[in-house]
Amino acid sequence: MTKDERAGLAYAATGFAILSVGDAVVKSMAGEWPPYAVAGLRFTIGAIALSVLLWRREGVEAFRPTNPWLQVARGFCLAMASVAFFSAVYLMPLAEAMAIAFLAPVLTQLLAGLLLGETVRRAVWFVSVVALLGVAIILRPNLSELGWAAFLPLVSACFFALMMVANRASAGQGSALSMQVFIAALCAPVLLVICLGAKFSGIAELDFGWPSWSVVARCTLVAITATTAHWLAYVGTAKAGASQVAPAIYVQMLIAIALGWAVFGDKPDMLTIAGASLIIGSGLYLWRDGLKSSNPIKSGPTTR
Repeated sequence: MTKDERAGLAYAATGFAILSVGDAVVKSMAGEWPPYAVAGLRFTIGAIALSVLLWRREGVEAFRPTNPWLQVARGFCLAMASVAFFSAVYLMPLAEAMAIAFLAPVLTQLLAGLLLGETVRRAVWFVSVVALLGVAIILRPNLSELGWAAFLPLVSACFFALMMVANRASAGQGSALSMQVFIAALCAPVLLVICLGAKFSGIAELDFGWPSWSVVARCTLVAITATTAHWLAYVGTAKAGASQVAPAIYVQMLIAIALGWAVFGDKPDMLTIAGASLIIGSGLYLWRDGLKSSNPIKSGPTTR
């Protein structure tokens, strides 16, 4: 491995680790403000900051997408994935929610075949079954305790995979910064509609008031850490290439386990570790198989 590749891997691993820190901050707000409101505020802050940066760097013309409806689809999928994941983090141990979310790379390969006409290799079908077995192992106690809510991280993984497919379809339609602005700026209004629907639904459990200064500060921190993490992952990919840095995404899992254990007292049991190992092993296998096929998988959740 060259010096640039080592540096790129270090940048990417640091970025993915920071994402887990942001997830832990989100979990700390459980019971203080609803997850859809947290997601809405986080992406509103992010969209405003990124838009100002894009305007200063590339000017007004950069805000005109080539395919507006495709960008709407990206924003909608990110909104649904974020609400589902934040809700899952509120209800489940951080490591378990994160592990199930890592099903997204496998689902991305399957959906790319169905929606984009890409060739789905035979290995993908086999690995999908293995990864789903890992999900079933992790869900086994949560399903009885939480009911249907236990499927929230799986819902998040499905929408994230759809977003990744939309990302592939929109490749080359703008700079990396403009693509971030499009998805955040279109995600925020969707979340605002969800928040207003919940607020005025008449359902007491969904109602919420103004956030405390602490919640606003933590939402701002999540927006900053996520933006920093995406930038570090981008720099790492630019230095080392996507195929070299892809496995670094699983640093998120290690940090999530450590933070969940240290901060929230969520000690993972052996079955959870076994299920997570199956899911992560599936993603790593697809990555290596993709290298051999000259079509490396782009894995893992990097936008939240």
